[in-house]
Amino acid sequence: MKKFCIAGPVDPEIHYCLPIRLDTNKMKDLIDGRLYFVLHAPRQSGKTTAMMTLVDMLKSEDKGEKKYNAVYVNVEAAQAARGHYREGVEWVVAVLMAAIRQTFGPHEPALQYFAERQSLPEGMIRSELQDFLTFWAERSDKPIFLCIDEIDSLIGDTLIAVLRQLRAGYAMRPKHFPQSICLVGVRDVRDYRIWSDENQSSIVGGSAFNIKAESLVIAPFSLEEVKALYLQHTLATNQQITEEAIEYAYEQTQGQPWLVNALAYEACFRDVTDRSQAISKQVMQRARDQLIVRCDTHIDTLVARLHEPRVCRVIDAIISGRKGTQDIPDDDLQYTIDLGLLAQRDHTFLIANPIYKEILPRAIVSRTLSNTITQQLSSYQNPDGSLNMEALLEAFRQFFRENSAIWLDKFDYKESGPHLLMMAFLQRVINGGGSICREYALGTGRVDLLVIFRKQRIVIELKIGHHPKYIQEGLQQTAKYMDTSNATTGHLVIFDPSNTSWDKKMYRKTEEVQGKKITIWGC
Repeated sequence: MKKFCIAGPVDPEIHYCLPIRLDTNKMKDLIDGRLYFVLHAPRQSGKTTAMMTLVDMLKSEDKGEKKYNAVYVNVEAAQAARGHYREGVEWVVAVLMAAIRQTFGPHEPALQYFAERQSLPEGMIRSELQDFLTFWAERSDKPIFLCIDEIDSLIGDTLIAVLRQLRAGYAMRPKHFPQSICLVGVRDVRDYRIWSDENQSSIVGGSAFNIKAESLVIAPFSLEEVKALYLQHTLATNQQITEEAIEYAYEQTQGQPWLVNALAYEACFRDVTDRSQAISKQVMQRARDQLIVRCDTHIDTLVARLHEPRVCRVIDAIISGRKGTQDIPDDDLQYTIDLGLLAQRDHTFLIANPIYKEILPRAIVSRTLSNTITQQLSSYQNPDGSLNMEALLEAFRQFFRENSAIWLDKFDYKESGPHLLMMAFLQRVINGGGSICREYALGTGRVDLLVIFRKQRIVIELKIGHHPKYIQEGLQQTAKYMDTSNATTGHLVIFDPSNTSWDKKMYRKTEEVQGKKITIWGC
């Protein structure tokens, strides 16, 4: 039985899959034109699958009369060499020779490289990778297309050496060097910022590889593609996946390929294995919650990026809802987009999808802090079982007063620290009894939280600032969000970052805006 792919490249024999999601005619034109190009997209977006498929197509085109000797190679293993570039380049050559052997067999002339190199006079070998590619091209019966995957996993001087040696051989193509090369990674080569231990300086990838003709990207799945992928499971097993469930999966993932597959795998192969039972929206919701709690490898890899200074600057501003991007370098924004953490929609920068939006605040707030919050849900429930949000917010204010100075000092995320503490506190109390929907984006000047607890829909608006204008602005925003979310009650929490005494910061009052009562909490 085929399954949804949740690890590694897609194998059509064992996985449900979609056709290659790149313009193969365009890529063939680049290859025919003897051009070097880049393919970049976030991790587990389908890059490897697409390029392996392209290489297979090139092997079998023209009714068996192939035009190229095409090879795919993954150079991630050379990451272990780090900045030791001689060792790193030798490692790249070794994995490339292994890929050639696997592709063409043990009698491929290129594999004689090391044997023939021994006869060359000492000092003739200047650069291992360049010389090997020249050796291979001169003995190949057809022009070479080479796809180098995980190129940006190489570190420091190793990456610089590989890029420069590829550039050095460019003018000799196609008789003495590969006709076309595609570099595959998370980032575009222009965004590489590579530290050279040898030169004690930072090298920009574009300067080390200034022969790139074009950068290609793989877009997320569209809603129609998600439907087509899920339909394969229905056709294979007769298990129905409702339209509502598919639309929910797309809304939560925004088409991120790994998330799309992981949700369906959780729903169809872990949660509901009875094929006579349809996969409903409720099943997909449970699958989503499990992914968030488990933090599988894909998610864990992204989370590990959150403490990189470039990423931290961007995500910190987004979680705080800061207005404007004037002090955030464009390179940092693009880097965070390339990692798959960020998206730009309607001229607004926001977290790439609702699942990431839920995971990131939890990941940033350490487990130690979460364990420090010891409140239990039962302490904040009314006799009828409803949530006493006033008591909960009063408890948070006291917690914030006692702990914020200690915990905010530990955060890399200084700007959004109050928001993160609030989210962690609410999550700890409400977890299991209700849910919290988070809305935040760069430029909004606020963070919207919607607590759903049984029949209650409670809006909590978070803002930082002690000027009266922040209160008036926050009241209008809260009233508007209450209207759009059909909330039963609304609260505006104002964090005052000034050195004013806590006795003056801590206040509570109620205002009526647009016919809606809103409680203001000063912190």
